[in-house]
Amino acid sequence: MIGIRAARPEDAAAIAAIYAPHVLTGTATFEIDPPDARAMRARMTGSDGLYPWIVATSGPEGVPGSGGVIGYAYATRFRERPAYRYVVETSIYVADVSQRQGAGRLLYEALIDTLRAQGFVHAIGALALPNEASIALHEAVGFRRTGVYREVGYKHGRWIDVGLWQCELNEPAVPPVEPRPFAEVGVVRD
Repeated sequence: MIGIRAARPEDAAAIAAIYAPHVLTGTATFEIDPPDARAMRARMTGSDGLYPWIVATSGPEGVPGSGGVIGYAYATRFRERPAYRYVVETSIYVADVSQRQGAGRLLYEALIDTLRAQGFVHAIGALALPNEASIALHEAVGFRRTGVYREVGYKHGRWIDVGLWQCELNEPAVPPVEPRPFAEVGVVRD
């Protein structure tokens, strides 16, 4: 059984450990040096309670031998300008052994449900290409391909394209409603 809950500051070391192999050997992220637990904690708390950070655990909390973090998903500001504040960019990373357990899909569904409840209008996923598994996951939870940035990242001796996927979370209202903080909404699972 996989548990889903809001990330806590004490999860930062486990989150950094899950992320490190993606940084060092993969192309899903364009970072070169993996952040340590302190840097990851700063990222987690840097959203001032607006953007969600959610973790998947290896079982329910409080059960001996379970509850370790096996994946995480989060949302961040899409762009700096104020007019973009209704849109988020999403990311998800799971430990390699967890990918076969469905943790990624459970995490992403919870993230999307939470963002909808908060009132965000769109979510953007930026995927290094090729990455069929990530494309399949994004499309399974409602994202649709909207474009490609050609050869925008250079890592591991090659140029990498970034595909853009977009998910409509809520009908765009005029005027738009300000998104509610994650601290107020919590993890939502429909």
